[in-house]
Formats: sequence, structure tokens, C-alpha cells
Amino acid sequence: MSTVTRWNALRVRLASSATTTESLALGAGTVAFLVVALIALPVIGLNHVPIAGPGSLGQYVAIACSFAGFCAFIAGRYFSATAHQHDGTGPAVLAGVEGPLIGITVHRAPRILDVAALSFAHGVICLLLWTGAADLLEQSFQGAEVYAIPAMLLSGAAAAVSAYFSYLSAAGMNTMRLSGVLLVFLVVGALTSMLTSTDPDWWKMNLSALGMTDDISAMTFNLTLIVAGVIVTTIARYATASMMRVGEAVPRGVEVVRWGLVLIGICLTCVGIFPVDRFFAVHNTVATGMAVTFAVLVIGLPKFLPQMPKPFVTLGYVFLVVIATVAVFFAIGYYNLTAVELVAAVLIFSWIIVFLRTVSAGSSDAANADAATRRHLAGPVATEPVLREAAVVE
Repeated sequence: MSTVTRWNALRVRLASSATTTESLALGAGTVAFLVVALIALPVIGLNHVPIAGPGSLGQYVAIACSFAGFCAFIAGRYFSATAHQHDGTGPAVLAGVEGPLIGITVHRAPRILDVAALSFAHGVICLLLWTGAADLLEQSFQGAEVYAIPAMLLSGAAAAVSAYFSYLSAAGMNTMRLSGVLLVFLVVGALTSMLTSTDPDWWKMNLSALGMTDDISAMTFNLTLIVAGVIVTTIARYATASMMRVGEAVPRGVEVVRWGLVLIGICLTCVGIFPVDRFFAVHNTVATGMAVTFAVLVIGLPKFLPQMPKPFVTLGYVFLVVIATVAVFFAIGYYNLTAVELVAAVLIFSWIIVFLRTVSAGSSDAANADAATRRHLAGPVATEPVLREAAVVE
């Protein structure tokens, strides 16, 4: 047996049970604790350090935890990939219906991009959450400093928590968790950009004004849009994959919805790539294209996917009416453009997240029904040899 074969077999055994996955997540947390705590000594030194701000414990913890979360997510996907390929139950993010990542496959590049985007999203979430926690503690303990040894232990503990949860998120990634990652990433990224903006009057212009400056706020805002766009393209393939059957042609309606969501993701990424102050025409074109694509999907959803629940279809119509109403309020001068963009962004991404969870629930119900049918049909056949064996023993 070759070394590669033995390594793959070991990976299957490592990721084959929930208990082992939990142990590996604890292992990832332990490694993160040791590495980050040891590196803290030369970085922080033996001096007292402030809780937040430049050169503080909070700054080191946020950066270290972002790397810990990023690496732990990649490790979780790597160790769970082979097991998912063998049992056929893994998520399409890395080892789904379009073939495995490990080995030669024509879909390798998109799947690597998916994992890279989700890993980066977990790293950014850890970075921003720990930064916010440090700022909150700094305001609670004004003027306080942290000793060197407690700083080492606290930084290691924070990294362990980040790596632990990132590993579990990667190992159990499914449609529900994917929607949660998108939601948390968007909320944390947008709020951080708003709170750190150097222009307190940004809201008087438009939402895209957050990405116009050259400070950390603009970088956070634009990176949030770029990575969120990649995640939406991941959702497009992941959500629609469960609507297709192996060996059958892709239904045209499913294909339209898939490419519509992909287009929304591409437009969102372009909104972050092309800031409005430097690429006014391109920025407004892709932002408008995202809204138009969303409207087409909502209006045509009963035709594209007739199996979707009517309450969800009605919810999409309500969202469109609300967006159109606030647009009218902007036209008459009652609302400013920021309010319209915020309402539209919240409703569009809420619809995408609810769509993902609705499709996931429908796929789970269908899978459970198919499994129950197979057990019912296989019941008499499966029990007959057992009865014959019992008769022979007697």
C-alpha cells in the first residue's frame, strides 16, 4: 500500500464519526493555544500591555485568532473531504455532487475558491469579533493593563476557542451553517466598517461611501462585499445541487435560478472591487444589475421552481413591494439613498438566506421520505434470510 493510500485511509477513519471530529476540533484548539501563547512572549514581551489599541493585547489576539480560525477551517475541510467522498453525504462546498476535490477533476478550481472564501470569512469573523470584544473591555476597564503571563494565557485561550469552532464549522458545513456564515460575516463586516469610519457623515451620502476612503473602514467594507459575493456563488451551486438527480439533465428552471444567484454574487463582488468614487459608472451598473436580477428571480420563481412553498414565494413579493416603496420615498425626498440601499441590501440577503434554508429543509424532507420508502420496500427481503437462519439453528 502506497503512502498516499495509507494517508487517505487514515483521513477516512479520522473523520468517520462525530466523536472523532470533536476530538480533532479539540486538538486544533490545543495546537492553537500552544502556538499563539508561545508566540505571544516575543511579540508582547514581559511588559504590561493595554487591553485595546495599537500594540495591545486585543490587537495581537484579534490577528492571531484570525489566522487560527483560517487554518482550522482548512484543516477541518481537509480531514472531512475524503470521508464525505466515500459515504456520499458530504457538502458540495468541497466534496459534493460534482465530484471530489482530491484528485483530478474539472471542478477543482471553483471548489478551492469556495473553501478559500469560507476560510477567509471565518478568519475575518474572528478578527472583527475579538477586536470588538477588546474595545468593549477597554471601555469597561479604562486605564487597566494586562500582565505578561495572563496576556499569554488569554491570547492562547482566545485562539483555542476560535480554532475549535472554526474546525467544527468546517467539518459539519451544510446549507444551514452556510447561511449562518453569510449572515454573521455580512453583519460583522458592515457594522465594523460603520463603527470605524473616519467620516461620521458617511450616511448622508450613500452606503457605498463606506468604501470610498483609504482607511481600514473602507478596506473592511470592500473586502466584506468581495468575499460575500464569492460565498453567494457558493450558495448558488450548493443550494441548486440538491434539486438535481444524478444521471438526469439539469432542469432549466434550476439552471436559471443557479445562474441568477451566481450573477448576484458576481455583482456584489464587483461592487467591492470598484469603489463608487473611482469607478462611478461600473459601480452603479453592477449594483443596479444585482437588484434587477433579484427582482427577476423573485417574480419568476413560481415558474422556475414550482415546488417552492407558496409562503416563501409570497415573502419575495412582499420584499419587492417594500423595496419599491422606499425607492418612491427616496424619489420624493422623504428618505435618503443610504436608507434605500440598507433596506434593499437587508431584504435581498435575507431572501437568499431564507431561500437556502428552505431548499435545505425540502431536501432533508425528500431524503427522509426516500429513505423510509427504501426501508419499507427492503424490509421483507432483508428479514427473510434472518428467519431462515434462525430456522436452521433450531
